[in-house]
Amino acid sequence: MNEEMHVFTVIVEQSSMNKASALLNLSQPALSRKIAKLEQEIGVPLFKRIGKRLELTRIGQLTYEYALELRQLHRKYLQTVSEFSSAEHTTLTIGASLTTLQTTLPGLIRTLTQAHPEIDIKAVTGKTHEIVSLVRDHKADIGIVASGIEDSTLRCIPLFEDHLSLVLPRNHIVTDKGQLGIQDLTGMPMILFSKGTWYRLQTDELFVKYHLQPDVRMEIDSFEAIIRLLHTCRAATLLPQSYLHDQLLEDNDLLVAPIRELEETKRTTSLIHADSAALSPSVRHWISGLAASFPRA
Repeated sequence: MNEEMHVFTVIVEQSSMNKASALLNLSQPALSRKIAKLEQEIGVPLFKRIGKRLELTRIGQLTYEYALELRQLHRKYLQTVSEFSSAEHTTLTIGASLTTLQTTLPGLIRTLTQAHPEIDIKAVTGKTHEIVSLVRDHKADIGIVASGIEDSTLRCIPLFEDHLSLVLPRNHIVTDKGQLGIQDLTGMPMILFSKGTWYRLQTDELFVKYHLQPDVRMEIDSFEAIIRLLHTCRAATLLPQSYLHDQLLEDNDLLVAPIRELEETKRTTSLIHADSAALSPSVRHWISGLAASFPRA
């Protein structure tokens, strides 16, 4: 029907079968056959002849208005296809904090590249306020931050809640005591993440709140390095729950000791981006896919 609808709109706009025939490079009998086919499919006549003039019927006028909407929709579709096509191999720049880079970003990138292998992903790191500035200044397409953001120029999508967990070797001596409490962290040998991140700030706030004085042996800015050193140093650590998974714990012979106060150290990880109108259709599509991959989103 699309071809017949196009012929119909040209006839209406030219107000003449002769002019439409010349413009479409079709004979008048061919035009008549196409209009007859369209009228047969619709079930009513679209024109009435008044002398040598063609005049639209009421249904013809409705059909013409519908045809204009179809033409506009088709142009919009072609424009969107063109934008998506030109976006092939586009670089998507993701801003993330150092801790988020190690916890959330690997899985997020894996999800994104599996669904959209044409994307070249670039990651930049910084503190939360730096990531917000990068996204606001369009130097990063999206940001992953471990907090909610109140900024009228940005949209903030909550992804999931995280909290601190106590991780220790299975043969750690304190496990002989059975259930641990928050006060057991005092005097406990620990390897902590380096200062300067939300995660370490949250850890220090916890120590102050409960008047804890752990025996801090090392401060390292790599979760992987901390995990590998726990057995060697016979120490424990506090890590974001989002970083821990069964295979990681099993491969490194570690366990998570449940402590109620740690489960209350909640922090929401969010995806931030600029106003959707300023983003290309492909980036909007990628953002929707990322947000949908998290149960809370």
